[in-house]
Amino acid sequence: MAPLPRTALAGVPLSVLDRSRTRVGETEAETLRGTVQLAREVEELGYHRFWVSEHHSVPGVVGSAPTVLAAAVGASTTRIRVGTGGVMLPNHQPLVVAEQFGVLESLFPGRIDMGLGRSVGFTNGIRRALGVEKDAAEDFSSQVRQLLGYFTGDQESHPQVHARPGEGLTVPPFVLAVGEGALLAASLGLPLVLAGVKGEQELQKLLDRYRTEFQPSAWASSPYVVLAATVAVAETTEAARQLLLPEAWSSAYSRTRGVFPPLQSIASVLELDLSEKERGFFEQSLSGQIYGTPGEVGAALGGLVQRTGADEVLVTTNTYDRAELLESYRLLAELASVRTLASR
Repeated sequence: MAPLPRTALAGVPLSVLDRSRTRVGETEAETLRGTVQLAREVEELGYHRFWVSEHHSVPGVVGSAPTVLAAAVGASTTRIRVGTGGVMLPNHQPLVVAEQFGVLESLFPGRIDMGLGRSVGFTNGIRRALGVEKDAAEDFSSQVRQLLGYFTGDQESHPQVHARPGEGLTVPPFVLAVGEGALLAASLGLPLVLAGVKGEQELQKLLDRYRTEFQPSAWASSPYVVLAATVAVAETTEAARQLLLPEAWSSAYSRTRGVFPPLQSIASVLELDLSEKERGFFEQSLSGQIYGTPGEVGAALGGLVQRTGADEVLVTTNTYDRAELLESYRLLAELASVRTLASR
């Protein structure tokens, strides 16, 4: 196979977000150990960061305690940065979050990232169990400021309270944003994480405002954009598309029944007899995803990076077969470093 041509993706830092999706026949404990194992594997492939997510009482997803899982990942790796994509700040008190990341940074100095989101539990029951209301996200701006104050020692709302460990430590914060969240990141001088495939025109307008209104801070001297995308790479276009089918079916199932089932094998999904409604949700889930051969993905993702000026790409891919998932990440890593695939 001839060497791949250089694209805009070459040299761009690549990172991974893993949501700890369960598989058919797999226990929740095995799923969590699979997340930790994946972190070790992508570290060897040269990925820049490995982030875990926060979901509460969601069937099919066991990534519920991101700072705890991040500690396990940090203990099992040596070089890759470890963080959250993200901690949903409205679900927690900022002091507790500061202390948790203070512990992580103390244990794994120079390797911890603090990705912060504004979502709350998606049902009334979950929100009640978490002790928050649906409008808790409206306080996200003040919560972020309070959290950052625990690290800088500039805590106006609770001047006598200190995060130990935490105060004086540098834990890079990232805002996981949609809409106005990007403007909050700009006003506070924070790096921004945005999903970057669907609605590219609107995305570009948001990025322009973020960069124009960015205020340099102790956290970042200039705008920094992490583009989040679902990406699948395989030997053929169809094989790459099939990698996305287990998650697409899980999403379609959730839209019609209210729960995410464990990921099924590709063969099982292909045998399903979908209703017209399920087929619609299924195809909708696949739309806008980036998949294909190494050359196709290099052109598509590289073009997106070039058009948006993204500084980094955060990839999340969910499929049933863990070996096929790792191979997809391996092929993507080779694209970014412009290694030849001829030796395979």
